[in-house]
Amino acid sequence: MIDNVMTLGMLILLQAVLGFDNLLYISLESKRAPREKQAMVRRAGIGIAVALRIALLFVLLRVIAVFQDPIASIHQTGILEGEFNVHSLIVLLGGVFIIYTATKEIWHMMAVEDLGHDTKPPRSLGSVIFWIVAMNVVFSFDSILSAMALTDVFWVMATAILAGGALMIWLSDRVTTFLEKNRMYEVLGLFILFVVGIMLVTEGGHLAHLTLFDREIVPMTKATFYFVIGIMVATDIVQGRYRKKLLAKRAAQRPQTSPV
Repeated sequence: MIDNVMTLGMLILLQAVLGFDNLLYISLESKRAPREKQAMVRRAGIGIAVALRIALLFVLLRVIAVFQDPIASIHQTGILEGEFNVHSLIVLLGGVFIIYTATKEIWHMMAVEDLGHDTKPPRSLGSVIFWIVAMNVVFSFDSILSAMALTDVFWVMATAILAGGALMIWLSDRVTTFLEKNRMYEVLGLFILFVVGIMLVTEGGHLAHLTLFDREIVPMTKATFYFVIGIMVATDIVQGRYRKKLLAKRAAQRPQTSPV
């Protein structure tokens, strides 16, 4: 029993660490819904996704071979080779979609002249919830497979998923509020999401044993991911403070016009 409790604690911590990229996607995606419905969309999306995670865990414990057996392959000798299974395809397609979403949103923010009056129409509630749930399932594979490596006790893994979902609901509102109050960090968030997409694509390529021009696709590790994010955040903070200092210096040097 003590072992199960200790494992549960480790799994909850693992859910928190692996859930950062998912949390960021949820916060950014929910902003596409009407403003008054965004909190409800986040809770509904995470709630449905948690239920699907538990169902996926139940299925994986029994038929994991189905997700690991190759279902398609590509053999272009010297150019592109690999064997795809369900797991690798889900991760690959999820990564490509996130890269597309982040790129489109970054381009949109560059095109909008007044961010305070963005005329982009909101999505329907069903559409936003669907994409939150779909991406949650993509992100869930890592945490579920990591949990299965630590224990085979279903209630321990299910409890960790429920705790992780509750933590995600609590944090999603705070992350969204922070991004609303600090719009400049929304761009940083989109670039982080872009890196998340690259990480998923490399992971999916590794799972499919893809080789590109006779070079094996190597997955981006979580350590590398967090290091890159740390550098991006530090650069953004330093640049922001330097910009404020320059603006303050220019304002002080600006000649004062005397009243006539």
